[in-house]
Amino acid sequence: MKADLFQAPDYYQLDDLLTEEHKLVRDASREWVKRDVSPIIEDYAQRAEFPKQIIGGLAEIGAFGPYIPEQYGGAGLDQISYGLIMQEIERGDSGVRSTASVQSSLVMYPIWKYGNEAQRNKYLPKLAAGEWIGCFGLTEPNHGSNPGVMETKFKDMGDHYLLNGAKMWISNAPFADVAVVWAKNEEGRIHGLIVERGMEGFSTPETHNKWSLRASSTGELIFDNVKVPKENLLPNKSGLGAPLGCLDSARYGIAWGAIGAAMDCYDTALRYAKERIQFGKPIGAFQLQQKKLAEMITEITKAQLLTWRLGVLLNEDKATTAQISMAKRNNVDMAITIAREARQMLGGMGITGEYSIMRHSMNLESVITYEGTHDIHLLITGMDVTGLNAFK
Repeated sequence: MKADLFQAPDYYQLDDLLTEEHKLVRDASREWVKRDVSPIIEDYAQRAEFPKQIIGGLAEIGAFGPYIPEQYGGAGLDQISYGLIMQEIERGDSGVRSTASVQSSLVMYPIWKYGNEAQRNKYLPKLAAGEWIGCFGLTEPNHGSNPGVMETKFKDMGDHYLLNGAKMWISNAPFADVAVVWAKNEEGRIHGLIVERGMEGFSTPETHNKWSLRASSTGELIFDNVKVPKENLLPNKSGLGAPLGCLDSARYGIAWGAIGAAMDCYDTALRYAKERIQFGKPIGAFQLQQKKLAEMITEITKAQLLTWRLGVLLNEDKATTAQISMAKRNNVDMAITIAREARQMLGGMGITGEYSIMRHSMNLESVITYEGTHDIHLLITGMDVTGLNAFK
């Protein structure tokens, strides 16, 4: 079992911009990843299995709903702390970060923001503690980037709702205890419903044969005349803006998380470049390899500054959806480019499980697609700066 020798790059002394609490939260997450994730993650990725034994650890470091108020079981932290936790977890693995990100931003966030007090008290403490795991049902087999035309529907049956439809590509679905599901009522208005495992007609078949996010559990949500109690409807927000608000929070976490994957690839390539001898000297002494490393640390530093500023704006309730889209798009593109360059620096060794780079590279192929594709985020920025809608 290889030791985790990761050293985080901080080329512009960004630690000076962080509070002591930020650094304590980050360092605790970093040490947990080194101790509990790095030693096992290659094996679980090779087996295409999620390591469920780490759920308790994720809860202990505050990865489930870090910004949720303490009265509901959350850590009551700010948005920069949330981002730093996601960064450190994705440094370990994107799939593990997906589990935490979905739990926080796509399950706990809508219950906190759109739910009532009874729903908050029933679900949030158990989700924060990792006793329950949640998932988020928006994407459908026929509708990904255009969720507004979803086909999942529910009818008012008097004393309950009757839910029918299907969702696809759902992280955590195969073992989730609860699902926040978005569906249309009889008037075509989108609402959020909390669906619990065990409700008759609700099933969660697992998705197999993935080449990416192999250590994350992915599946479908199938609703066949599921009777959902009326008290499980999220009452405080409806319409497409409700699920999109959750996605803003998730995309922000991804923007930080991608930096973690990039830092791990850079650190691995830098260490290898100093140790690997070819033509009588370390490959890091050659100009082309130095070019790669210099570009990596430059792009990581730019992404760090982008996300830190975005976190400040979120803390001040000033960040826009378009700003979050820009950070998600830029940082994931940055990370996947660094993963590819780092893999080349390691040559044949770069494709093996001896190093983390190829796993990161494969994972980022999913991250660049989910929570809004690379191209969709480009159009969101384009619409924001021109005022012209390219989607219609």
